[in-house]
Amino acid sequence: MNPDVYQLLERELGAGKVLRDAERLDAYAVDESDLGRFPPDCAVLADSVEEVGLVLRLAQEHRIPVTPRGAGSGMTGGALPVRGGIVLSTERMQRIKEIDEESLLAVVEPGLILGEFQKTVEERGLFYPPDPASLAFCSIGGNVAECAGGPRAFKYGVTREYVLGLDVTLMGGERIRCGRRTAKGVTGYDMVALFVGSEGTFGVTTEITLKLLPLPPAVATLLAVFPDAVSAGRGVSAILRLGTRPRALELLDRASLAHLRGKGSYRFPEGAGAVVMCEVDGEPEAMEAATLRCGQAAEREGAIDVLVARDEQDRRRMWETRRLTSPSLREAHRFKVAEDVVVPRGHIAEMLRRVDGIGARNHIEMATFGHAGDGNLHVNLLGDEDKHEAAVAAHIEAALGELFRETLALGGTLSGEHGIGLAKKKYMSWEQSEALIGLQKRLKRLLDPLDLLNPGKILP
Repeated sequence: MNPDVYQLLERELGAGKVLRDAERLDAYAVDESDLGRFPPDCAVLADSVEEVGLVLRLAQEHRIPVTPRGAGSGMTGGALPVRGGIVLSTERMQRIKEIDEESLLAVVEPGLILGEFQKTVEERGLFYPPDPASLAFCSIGGNVAECAGGPRAFKYGVTREYVLGLDVTLMGGERIRCGRRTAKGVTGYDMVALFVGSEGTFGVTTEITLKLLPLPPAVATLLAVFPDAVSAGRGVSAILRLGTRPRALELLDRASLAHLRGKGSYRFPEGAGAVVMCEVDGEPEAMEAATLRCGQAAEREGAIDVLVARDEQDRRRMWETRRLTSPSLREAHRFKVAEDVVVPRGHIAEMLRRVDGIGARNHIEMATFGHAGDGNLHVNLLGDEDKHEAAVAAHIEAALGELFRETLALGGTLSGEHGIGLAKKKYMSWEQSEALIGLQKRLKRLLDPLDLLNPGKILP
């Protein structure tokens, strides 16, 4: 970085907001993807839209790359400063500016932690459904950048469905406001949809207007135990055919369950080959009938047991343990590549069968869990340090290629909620045509002509 720019940033923002020493920058060189360490030249801890605008204006004037960053919880390297330069962090922008209970909306800053926001609105009888596993520490700005999902996306949809409006600052410092506060609106192009899921490559979000729902009056959760993942996949399909719409329909295979043993407060049944977690919500009087129908559908497809959460505490323990799946796999293995492929719902069982074959052919341990209700499977490729590192990496790379080809062959897509980032950009052409990728590149050049904002991400 040009030292004059660093000094100017420090003079304008204060030394406490501009990090330069290597020890403090270390945290901004990595994210949750395990894709490597990329130290930036500096990190700026902005706490206002004006400061974001200043950084983006000076960076463009001096041709310095800028990598926006929320909580750094992304899984595909979206927050890695692969070309150095400035990491622009919004972690200090955590205010809830407004909660409008009558209009069912909230206005928040991007650094707000998702779990804290959900707790606040639920205390008012309101509901914000998106619930990625990292909700205790991920930021809403990062959720918007990646279009985060979670178990409840099956019924309620992903982040995209809840973003009404955005305040975005473009590279160069120009600030735009897009979207609305109303339930409906089709004035002009849908610019909000353009920015949601753009992974910080189009602009930096500084304010978000979110749609809220009334809090469901009752929730019930059941656990169906299966002998193996393929039969569990058939059980998911059977529940889908009922016409009842669970708010979550999750699957965990044998390997995932094994890594959860002793890790959480809920004890999944010993000897289970796979489990399906099914959660319904709505009026209290309808809960018993809904869980009964779902349990019977699972039993018809081979479930060997069906357990219903006894109370709210039991239900929370079940979900808290489920959210430990990915961290438990990471703790147990030197190498862990987490993918989130999506296949059409009718092909869930077949995809699980193919995943087993991919692991066997490539001598890689596989653990699969995820949001089976909408076909979104988190396939984890695992390796251990007692083997030669290069050999393990080669096996994982080969298995990844097979996984993506099988996903696409079944009519699926490369990512359901983690995004493309750095990890999967080389596979984009497997799914999208040259013409479509070219159009996206032209959009990127229109909004960021010098390719300075989160460069090296998404597009091959």
